Amino acid sequence: MKGGRIVGCKPFEHDYQPSVNLQGIAEMPYSTARIRYPMVRESYLKNGPASRAARGDENEKWVRVSWDKALELAAKAIRDTYDNYGPSAVYGSSYGWMSTGKLNAAITCQHRLLNLMGGFVGRRNSYSSAAVNTIFPYVVGTGDPRSTSWDVVIKHSERVVFWGCDPVVTNDIDWYTTLHNYAGYLRALKKKGTKTISVNPVETDTAEYMGSEWIHPNPGTDPAVMAAMIYELDATGKIDKAFLDKYTYGWAELRRYIVGEEDGVKKTPEWAEKISGVPASKIRSFAHEVQEHRTMFMIGWGIQRIDFGEQSHWMLAALCSVLGQIGLPGGGLGTNYHYSSGGSPLSEAPFMAQIPSSVKPVRPVTKPWKGSKVLPVAAVSDALLHPGKTVDYDGKKVTFPDFHLVMWAGGNPFAHHPDTNQLARAFKKPDTVIVTDIVWTATARHADIVLPACTAFEHNDITNIGTYSNDGFIAMKQAIEPQWEAKPDYDIFSALADKLGIKQAYTEGRSQMDWIRKFYNDARQMGATLGQKMPDFDTFWKKGYLLFPVSEENRNYVSFADFRADPKAHPLSTESGKIQLFSPKIAGYHYNDCLGHPTYFQPTEGVAAATKEFPLALMACKSRYRMHSQLDCTATRLRGTIEDREPVWINPKDAKARGIQNGDICLVKSRRGQILAGAVLTDRIIPGVIVVHHGGWFNPRQTAHGVVDVRGNSNTLVLDKPTSKLARGNLASTANVEVSLWKGAVPEVTVYDQPPRTIV
Repeated sequence: MKGGRIVGCKPFEHDYQPSVNLQGIAEMPYSTARIRYPMVRESYLKNGPASRAARGDENEKWVRVSWDKALELAAKAIRDTYDNYGPSAVYGSSYGWMSTGKLNAAITCQHRLLNLMGGFVGRRNSYSSAAVNTIFPYVVGTGDPRSTSWDVVIKHSERVVFWGCDPVVTNDIDWYTTLHNYAGYLRALKKKGTKTISVNPVETDTAEYMGSEWIHPNPGTDPAVMAAMIYELDATGKIDKAFLDKYTYGWAELRRYIVGEEDGVKKTPEWAEKISGVPASKIRSFAHEVQEHRTMFMIGWGIQRIDFGEQSHWMLAALCSVLGQIGLPGGGLGTNYHYSSGGSPLSEAPFMAQIPSSVKPVRPVTKPWKGSKVLPVAAVSDALLHPGKTVDYDGKKVTFPDFHLVMWAGGNPFAHHPDTNQLARAFKKPDTVIVTDIVWTATARHADIVLPACTAFEHNDITNIGTYSNDGFIAMKQAIEPQWEAKPDYDIFSALADKLGIKQAYTEGRSQMDWIRKFYNDARQMGATLGQKMPDFDTFWKKGYLLFPVSEENRNYVSFADFRADPKAHPLSTESGKIQLFSPKIAGYHYNDCLGHPTYFQPTEGVAAATKEFPLALMACKSRYRMHSQLDCTATRLRGTIEDREPVWINPKDAKARGIQNGDICLVKSRRGQILAGAVLTDRIIPGVIVVHHGGWFNPRQTAHGVVDVRGNSNTLVLDKPTSKLARGNLASTANVEVSLWKGAVPEVTVYDQPPRTIV
């Protein structure tokens, strides 16, 4: 701190791998994109909902208003919607990528308000992991099973396979990774000399650091490679029949598919080579290598954010079952080693709650509910554009309500939802859109009323360290005064509750510090019952953090070990109590895009769907320079951008064929939209595939080539199609594109500047 301003961030003293993005965090309060005052669109102020067509127009002007005026307008829109249409007309799910504080978590604060008003249409699952979190409960009984401890992996694993994951990048760009435990374990794994294999169309940062062998299938073809490995092991008598008989259900049905009895196609390595581009000889040797060595498969979530994304994780569970290593030290699979230091041993910490959002209404609900109460998380565009539409979802039918009010707090769907241009059209449908955020994201620019929230540095809060390991608690002490007229999220929604006549129910008479003390003291009381002694709140707050011990039992945790030791005493929460290689329940849904067993389906768009107009396949990996779209409005983005455009990784062969050189500004076009990006020629991406990293801010501008997203948001290009009728997960890496040299003047990036303003 200098002169009341943050000038830098120092790493936590116990951090194993301080983030490269710390300086960007320090810059956030002062970003040029900061929402400084309560703002209302000029035409909404004059004409209300009749102005909806102007939402998102780059020439639309904004008017600065007082907090009192903004809250009155927001409260009126909320009250009118509940009075005239009822809770089913409110889309308040406001999916976002986390506010780390237990009190000022933007989404939770908003949900609390709307539930007190009578409720709202909820969502299920996440954009991160919708497909795996839907399919895996059928397969192994839980959507994200606890991973075998890294200590065990280092000691017992003879091979580690990073399948569709890049933990060096994704463990860094996370909310709760203050310790970055994963880094110490990767160093230990490398020092030991354990062989690692990366299966990915991209040579990842993790593969580069670890010196991994690189196997590079075409995007979306991983289930074909896995199926061929199963075929090879079955054909050579290398399957673990005893494991399959004792611990799995449905091997006979799956085998019929694998050997071609079901559809007449044998899933041989030669078959998979034509689909994936991986040589049949490599598929064979890979299958035998993991069978002959204790192998831990670490599978990412990007691999399931693709057309038919459920199939990769299900087929990998089948492959690991055929190998028979599930439940053994260092063997099997883990679905979260790439996220929030998954695999780090669980501490002996008590649970710490946040401000409750599941509260009962205190206001009478006078209108009947219309449509479903819970929607798939990625249904927002479809639901806004097609009210009353009924779709299949996880064995049920879901009907979209007719939304009149959209409220979004702390999130940016214009970065995470596919087909961004379609989302922009969808956002023009409701009567009113209210956004609460800290910066002028595209989501805020597509709103009517915008309320400026504080960054984490501008208020007090408390949180835990580690999503999976719960390493400790952190006192999030206010460092600076709120900038401009920003307010903490809790204060914003308390003030809205006051305008709506429900403030007492919202605050329960507690100040911010009252809640923070309560969260800590409740956890302290729980800790005492667990034998975990914690200091009093004032002592904790003064020190600033509290770390918890880890038991030897947790350091030696092996996933599914109890199940393997006694499957009858420790059954899985599945139909049979075993690993479901075939699910009668899913088969009974009669879905044509998710059968009763894992299956390879050709992606709707990708390498196999290449055309003359769109010959390349897109991959949208995570950027090492931001957390999804967070921090894109700071200088950290400049480490990776070219003339402030998102880079497009392209193989030199593909670039040469198009006359593109390193550093050229290019037009990347799909059937849904077009973006500008700066060419990076690299052999780290296979020919026929390009990479545009996810999270660049959406900045559509009118050009001679039509509307172009001039900053380079990857989702502008992506197909908005559910993964399947089962999960209805979102896609992120499913698009065919063409890349061409941009000629003429390069349009200016404007999304990091203040929007046009006027005075009325």
